[in-house]
Amino acid sequence: MHRVLVVDDEPQLVRALVINLKARKYEVDSAPDGATALRLAAERHPDVVILDLGLPDIDGLDVIRGIRGWTRTPILVLSARQTSDEKVEALDAGADDYVTKPFGMDELLARLRAAVRRAEPAASPGGEEGTVETGDFAVDLAAKKVHKDGRDVRLTPTEWHLLEVLVRNTGRLVSQKQLLKEVWGPSYGTETNYLRVYMAQLRRKLERDPSHPVHFVTEPGMGYRFER
Repeated sequence: MHRVLVVDDEPQLVRALVINLKARKYEVDSAPDGATALRLAAERHPDVVILDLGLPDIDGLDVIRGIRGWTRTPILVLSARQTSDEKVEALDAGADDYVTKPFGMDELLARLRAAVRRAEPAASPGGEEGTVETGDFAVDLAAKKVHKDGRDVRLTPTEWHLLEVLVRNTGRLVSQKQLLKEVWGPSYGTETNYLRVYMAQLRRKLERDPSHPVHFVTEPGMGYRFER
């Protein structure tokens, strides 16, 4: 059974989410503000966080950064902020997905399920797991870890899933549509800004020179390719 932390200061919305999530066998905790959210995240270790950005005490972006400081738990933003810049800012802070208010409950639950799946271990197609090494870092597929300069690199579940898809297709072009489908789900086909944000984050964390990437290569208008 998966545990969900709902963070929102609208009691009616929280009540609706709690009812719907419990009906689908999720365990649910709720927080009306950022401080309570950070405390519950540390105490209860949720499998996924649903987070409103407009909280009464701490901006939701700061809550994302606080959670990301110690865990890769998927964070699904639920917010009335609708501009592309605001969405990208949340994704760049470490959110895994973004749903704008008002929203459909079915869509939200589908995205929640997708976020949980991305955080769970996945077997390789051949049933074998190994380590893929480059001159700058090593990807341990079995342990779902990346090592660089003698230390583990902290990746969010979505960053890891994107990296994993690319690494399993080393040397092959993976289209934008395929990446969106595999990492975010079949209902995603045009959110190329997600790819732009997350590829920039992977390059920043793993490339020797992020402005001149040699491992995460862009094929303009088509997709991306991982090179060792």
